[in-house]
Amino acid sequence: MSSEGAPEQAPDLLRVDLATVVESVRTALGGAHAAREAALRSCREAIRHSSLSIRSVHRLDPDGAASEAGLAEVAVRSAQEVLAPYPRLAAAGFLHDAEKEYAEALLTRCLVAGGPLPGPDAVGVSGPAWLNGLAEAASELRRHLLDRLRDGELGRGKDLLAAMEACYDVLVTVDWPDAVTGGLRRTTDALRAVLERSRADVTTTIVQERLRRAVEGLGGVGPPVA
Repeated sequence: MSSEGAPEQAPDLLRVDLATVVESVRTALGGAHAAREAALRSCREAIRHSSLSIRSVHRLDPDGAASEAGLAEVAVRSAQEVLAPYPRLAAAGFLHDAEKEYAEALLTRCLVAGGPLPGPDAVGVSGPAWLNGLAEAASELRRHLLDRLRDGELGRGKDLLAAMEACYDVLVTVDWPDAVTGGLRRTTDALRAVLERSRADVTTTIVQERLRRAVEGLGGVGPPVA
C-alpha cells in the first residue's frame, strides 16, 4: 500500500493497459483518416462533374448536362456513405462544398428549363448546401441570360431574369447566422450584385429594341448591330 492508502499498480501492467488503449485509439483514427481521404477524392470528383454539367447547360447540351450530373451524384453519395460513421468529419466543410456544387448543377438545369425545383430531400443534400446551391445556380443564370440576349431572344432573357429575382426574393428571407446556413448571407449578397447587373443588361436591351422599332417605324435605318 502507498502512503496514501491507494493500491500500487505494477509498472508492467500499466504499460500493457496504456498500449491497449492507445492501440484502440490508433485504429479508430486510422479508420477516420482513410474515410477522410476517400471522401476528399469523391468530393473533388463531385465538384468537377458538377462544373462540367453546368458548362453543358450553357452550351445547350442537355444530354451532357444530365450525364455529368449523374456522375456528380455518384461521387456525392460515395462521400456521404463513407463519412456517415464520422459526423465530425462530415461537418468539416468539404462535404458541404460538394453537396452545394451538386445542388447547383441540378438547380441550374431546372431553372434554365423552367421546370419545378427539387428540394433538399429530393436532391439528397443538407438544407444549407441546397440553399447555397440555389443562390449560385441563380447567379449562373446571368451567363445564360447574356447568351440569349446576344442571340436576340429578349423574351427568354426576361424569363431568366424573373427566375433570378424569384430566387433572390426567397433567399433573402433566410436570416440566420452563417454558422447555421453555411455562409448563405455572403452567397446571397453576391447574387444581388449579379442580379442588379443582369437587370441593367435587360433594361438596356429593351430600350435599344424600342429605339430600333421607333426608327424603323419612321422609315429610317435601324442602328447597326454590334
